[in-house]
Amino acid sequence: MSLLEVNDLAVHFGGVKAVDGVSFSVDAGEVFAIIGPNGAGKSTIFNLISRIYEPTRGTIRFDGKDITDLKSHDIASLGIARTFQNIELFDHSTVLANLLMGRHTHRSTNFVQDILFLPKVRREERAHRKRVEEVIEFLELEAYRKKMIAGLPYGVRKVVEIGRALAIGPKIILLDEPASGLSVEETQDVAFWIEDMRRDMGLTVLMVEHDMSLVTQVSDRVLAVANGKPLAMGTAQEVQADPHVQAAYLGTPEEDAA
Repeated sequence: MSLLEVNDLAVHFGGVKAVDGVSFSVDAGEVFAIIGPNGAGKSTIFNLISRIYEPTRGTIRFDGKDITDLKSHDIASLGIARTFQNIELFDHSTVLANLLMGRHTHRSTNFVQDILFLPKVRREERAHRKRVEEVIEFLELEAYRKKMIAGLPYGVRKVVEIGRALAIGPKIILLDEPASGLSVEETQDVAFWIEDMRRDMGLTVLMVEHDMSLVTQVSDRVLAVANGKPLAMGTAQEVQADPHVQAAYLGTPEEDAA
């Protein structure tokens, strides 16, 4: 069963067709990767799904619901979480505080209840803290719980951003280049976590990534795009062998890549 369905998605910025006629579906429990050269439109597809950009045409359905016209602030409450290519964390807050911010969509108390710290508020706070502590344990962030983001190594900050997305309690997580800037060992940790997200958390994963070793290791299916258009879809091995994909990556004529 498809959890996410993207049909004929396009967005034009003036005369530039950043995404032009992209269609794909992601099944529940699947790890689906989008690959392509720089400027191919991969992150733009993420921004369309998260409703940061308005599509020029096409539809997006999630869990059976048309979300094409929803606002970006409504997306997380549906069960869609994402990370960003450029880390978006609060540098002068702790790891714990950043993860707790991922729970904001689950708050049901009002301002007065919060000020008076009523029993309902205390119950919710305990539930939010429990979920965040589970994420901290899952990503092995215990040593960084009370540390400020600004003082952390780049690799740890990447993990914290994944943790904040997981703290939402999503049905699907959109990982925008999770291995970018990481060492080989850190990238292997990401691969293990993606597999555990699916197996232990029951999550669906949609990933944009350049590291083909990671894509090959964790992905069920891969969509290759270039210049905003789809090129090929299949397993990682099938897509890498496709002459259109080879031409897009290597800059060679397609007849030479075949």
